[in-house]
Amino acid sequence: MIHRIPSFLRHVGPGVVTGAADDDPSGIATYTQAGAQFGTGLLWTVFLSLPFMIAIQMVSARIGRVTGKGVAANLREHMPRGLLIALIGLLVVANTINIAADIGAMGEALQLVAGGGQHFHSVVFGVVTVLLQVFVPYRRLAQILKWLTLTLFAYVATVFAVKVPWAQVLHDLLVPQLQWSSAYWMMIVALLGTTISPYLFFWQAAQEVEELRQHGGHRGGDAEVWRALRRVKFDTWVGMIFSNLIAFFVMVVGSAVLYTAGIHEVSSAAQAAEALRPLAGDFAFWLFAGGIIATGLLAVPVLASSAAYAVAEAFGWQEGLERHWREAKKFYAIIGIATLAGTALDFTPVDPMKALYWSAVINGVVAVPIMAAMMLLVSRERVMGAFVASRRTRWLGWGGTALMGFAVAMMLRDIVA
Repeated sequence: MIHRIPSFLRHVGPGVVTGAADDDPSGIATYTQAGAQFGTGLLWTVFLSLPFMIAIQMVSARIGRVTGKGVAANLREHMPRGLLIALIGLLVVANTINIAADIGAMGEALQLVAGGGQHFHSVVFGVVTVLLQVFVPYRRLAQILKWLTLTLFAYVATVFAVKVPWAQVLHDLLVPQLQWSSAYWMMIVALLGTTISPYLFFWQAAQEVEELRQHGGHRGGDAEVWRALRRVKFDTWVGMIFSNLIAFFVMVVGSAVLYTAGIHEVSSAAQAAEALRPLAGDFAFWLFAGGIIATGLLAVPVLASSAAYAVAEAFGWQEGLERHWREAKKFYAIIGIATLAGTALDFTPVDPMKALYWSAVINGVVAVPIMAAMMLLVSRERVMGAFVASRRTRWLGWGGTALMGFAVAMMLRDIVA
């Protein structure tokens, strides 16, 4: 079984990396906070969001594969320029905060494991991730990211190191326990903004475009496109199921260990790992801390690159991780600025968990108009030709948009009230 893993990783597409990048240290912190604050009461969001998550990521990948252009490049032709720039500006802000939270969590986790200064470790991680993106060609970087996806199994293993009330877990996974407080709905928006994240739309579409460029930039005949779309469907299903399984296991750990012990506030993923040690033992601590470092190395390049793709496509600049930095200076400058700005935020007195929480909320708010615009694009023959999305995909995509919109509306209602 294990000897087949390299072959599997070679043949899957960007969907698997996209799904794994969704479970970055900031996402892990959000899932842990949900478990610590509400126990198993929000597990149903993992189950409910999965089909919508699959549909919207398939839509973004389909747009990239069929049109040969990323999401922002397509939106530039069909959305008012001012609205597009405002949405992408919010995306860049949310991504930069996410990068700050991820790099800070990685530095803190390495400090817990190996000692030394957290800020020093954070700077090293920030510089390393920039150098990886600038100097490692896309083909090699994609393979590195695919291998890093395997580290997420650390969170699966952690579940089996703690005592879990599985009957309660199964009940709350399938039966929503609704509350009508602003804290509850803000957490739902944060969870949905973490699982259905706008930066993943831009990343997956851009990676399909990169894959096309690897083959000369030609999408091929109809039969070849349909073959590619079947591959897109398969690896998106695999990636999103994988992503939500990890979210499920992390929320279960947060509930079984922290919520049960009366710990309802988590300031970072690293703090969650530290809290596990006296309650669940060294094994759970090492797995959780190691997972934070590895998933951060996977997610930070995705966050920085997706911001760069979005901005470059919106302004019509040269972009692409396969291009040499001299060919796409503005694109790589955005990668560097976003990553180093995120690293610099680690030195400020800003509460990383509060900033992260609000970045997830921003993601949820920004996702709604972008999802709606993508659904309009993928339904138009003028844009997609013979490859418009199926009726089922359109229903699920619009359903996900409506779900996100409803959660945001409920959150805003409670904030205003």
